[in-house]
Amino acid sequence: MTTAFYPGSFDPLTNGHLDVLAQALRVADRVVVGVGIQASRKPLFSFDERADLIHRSLADARPERSGDIEVVSFDDLAVAAARRVGATLLVRGLRDGTDLDYEMQMAGMNRQLSPEIQTVFLPAGASFRPITATLVRQIAAMGGDVGAFVPKPVLDALVAKNRQAAS
Repeated sequence: MTTAFYPGSFDPLTNGHLDVLAQALRVADRVVVGVGIQASRKPLFSFDERADLIHRSLADARPERSGDIEVVSFDDLAVAAARRVGATLLVRGLRDGTDLDYEMQMAGMNRQLSPEIQTVFLPAGASFRPITATLVRQIAAMGGDVGAFVPKPVLDALVAKNRQAAS
């Protein structure tokens, strides 16, 4: 059984993340989504909220594969977390050449640290390439419609979160 580790902040999960996750499920039997936790950052969604949104979004998009993912938190190196969950693949999504340059450097360093873990680059679909979680958070906080950029469970959670912040 091939296990892939897909690390990120997923704050919030975007359609681009979901696209890469669906692709990862085509190359691996099981995907562990690693939600990076940084003490220095204040996320919009808690780890539990992000884990729930990832599970619900995948269940909507690919119900037949929803049992093939696990969501874990990690606060150390992605390759260390990948090793802990038994992953042999480290999934990285790419949007453009800038991502590729950065990710190539990271893949080289990760290979030095954990040569048994292979980095796999998966390109986001063309319609998802401009989407970033940072832009989604900013647009949603300013009352913009982010429905085209995030799965429905995430949209509902963003609307509720922003409604709560406004009251």
